[in-house]
Amino acid sequence: MLAALVLVVGVLLDRFAPQPYTGLPLLAAAPLIAGATLSFRAALVVVCLTCVASVLVDVDRGRPATPLIVDLAVVGVIGVLALAVNRLIVRQGRDLALARKVAERVQRAVLPEPPTNIGPLTVAAGYTAAQAEARIGGDFFAVQETPFGVRMIIGDVRGKGLAAVAAVSIAIGAFRQEAEYAPSLVTLGRRMDEAVTRHTARSGPVPSMEGFITAVLAEFSADGAVVSLVNHGHPPPYLIHDGQLARLDPAVPQLPLGLGLSDLTHAGSVPADVVRLPPGASLLLVTDGVTEARDRRGAFYDPLASEHMRRLFGDPDAVVDALTEDVGHWTEGERGDDMAILVVTRCHRPPRVA
Repeated sequence: MLAALVLVVGVLLDRFAPQPYTGLPLLAAAPLIAGATLSFRAALVVVCLTCVASVLVDVDRGRPATPLIVDLAVVGVIGVLALAVNRLIVRQGRDLALARKVAERVQRAVLPEPPTNIGPLTVAAGYTAAQAEARIGGDFFAVQETPFGVRMIIGDVRGKGLAAVAAVSIAIGAFRQEAEYAPSLVTLGRRMDEAVTRHTARSGPVPSMEGFITAVLAEFSADGAVVSLVNHGHPPPYLIHDGQLARLDPAVPQLPLGLGLSDLTHAGSVPADVVRLPPGASLLLVTDGVTEARDRRGAFYDPLASEHMRRLFGDPDAVVDALTEDVGHWTEGERGDDMAILVVTRCHRPPRVA
């Protein structure tokens, strides 16, 4: 409607405005607006109508042939440019759609959705990339059932976007391989650190303290009542129960993965943190895209201070949706970093059969 409105106003000004004022600028603007907002056929119709309107108005006002031809040439050239702009916009739209489709397939291959139900646990996950065009970033998570119980990881590769995809694939691959054999979370962290360090070394020279991954490793007991945690420089998880949140800070924080952790510590030297998970309680794991989200004043988002998160949730999907919405309100839709959310809820005990 904007192109039609500009065209009508341009005709009226050209017809009734006193000399030497004319509506030619608005007549010329109508094809540009149509080219940028309408389909090619609709834009072509607007261009033709504008050319006809320009000629009719000049004839009606009794202008000589030379000004009439000049006005028609101006409108015609701008119309041709508008149609060219329309084709460029359509082509860029197709390229962007293709890039998004490829990125989504890459993300599904590298970062598959975790199982909804695994043992006594219900799982939900959410992911928001900082680069919306790519729809993929440097945050990751994985959930896997192992001989030692259900193990999971949430992590954050330094950087974001497509450049972090290779490191994400290395981290997830190392986790899935070693989670089946590492007897403890500490050993699992050491073996993952070795894998990430090898990848960093093979990727070429990297500035000191920059090629790393922060992560939280978790292991649930067979009944889901006990969860062990090892934090490698990552934002701490939260325990959600009966409408209350509690932050689970590590007793002994570990170095991020990829900094040569295996050369500095020994398996068993640092025990994992053990937390009891009551029936119906949830473990909330996030990346720094949540904890470092800022409002207009520069204040960081804190789930503990949010009333929106202090309520009863029926399932882990509700927690993911509520937190994503709350962070969006806090930042007013601005995204400065990738954001991953992983929620694990212990199912209520089934009723006993008499």
